[in-house]
Amino acid sequence: MNHQTVGIAMSGGVDSTIAALLLLQKGYRIHGFHMLLPLPQADVQCRRTQQIAQQLSTPLTVVDLRQTFTEQVVTPFISNYLSGLTPNPCIYCNETIKFGLLAQAMFQKGMDRIATGHYARIEDHEGSSFLARGIDRGKDQSYFLARLTAEQLQTVTFPLGSWTKDQVYKKAAGLNLHYSDKESQDVCFLHQGLSAFWAEHGLEEQPGPIVTMDGRHIGQHRGVWHYTVGQRRGLGLPDTTPWYVVRLDKQQNRIVVGKQDDLFTGRCTLRALRWTHEPPSLPWRGLVQLRSRHIPAPAELTASGTESWSLTFATPQRAVTPGQFAVLYSDNRVIGSAVIDRNDGEI
Repeated sequence: MNHQTVGIAMSGGVDSTIAALLLLQKGYRIHGFHMLLPLPQADVQCRRTQQIAQQLSTPLTVVDLRQTFTEQVVTPFISNYLSGLTPNPCIYCNETIKFGLLAQAMFQKGMDRIATGHYARIEDHEGSSFLARGIDRGKDQSYFLARLTAEQLQTVTFPLGSWTKDQVYKKAAGLNLHYSDKESQDVCFLHQGLSAFWAEHGLEEQPGPIVTMDGRHIGQHRGVWHYTVGQRRGLGLPDTTPWYVVRLDKQQNRIVVGKQDDLFTGRCTLRALRWTHEPPSLPWRGLVQLRSRHIPAPAELTASGTESWSLTFATPQRAVTPGQFAVLYSDNRVIGSAVIDRNDGEI
């Protein structure tokens, strides 16, 4: 029996369920913690998690984070979208809610460590703990965890980091555990899509022009917050080749579109840069991931101002999107992250 007690974030899904089971099988004492969030299925998820906790014979604490989640995740998400950015609320949620307030509740209950069902690993390197990619590259979630600090990483365990999704499903088969087998969405509160979310929040349409990169007016949009860089569907612009959103111009309330080649750029400007440990000397060269499904690309980082940095890619990258995060990797280890402030290939 391991004498440490681990607080495990439990959602009612297969990943957190198997993560809890693996901890038990390694001899840990575990205590489940369920985040109550302002979601339509919150009550169903809570009951399912309670059933799983009973099956695993582990205590469960439900932490009501509905108000805080709205204030710290949903409201900033709306504000950023309305300003013409495309934010990633999951990264903010992991930083401030799951590994912030939920972890705080765990430690207040006397937990020695905390665990989640994320597909990521903690890797020791030169005496420090780094966040590293999960073994299953198709499910790796290190990108979403990139804002975790070195202090947070010292107390975190990822039981599924060395597992593949297929292995998790095989482990779950035949256990008669009443987990949800439905895959969770990247953004939990956009369960019905972005348009339904805006309608739910009573956002009025603000039509404006859709223009080409040379300024030709070729269509009308419903409001810049309905669109994101790289979007092709829903533009209503028939042509021999597809049009894509190249830029959101909030100041002039217009959408700038172009063809496939116009989506590629070789440089962007970053803000809110945060290194996980000691900052390396600049220029820094390594791999950079620009969104959750982006294939990491070689790039060079240099300072371009007091609080801004320039990222230059070895080869042009597609749909570099302001508001998203650029995550910096050394091999498989996350060493830093920043917000994309400007696509310097834009007009």
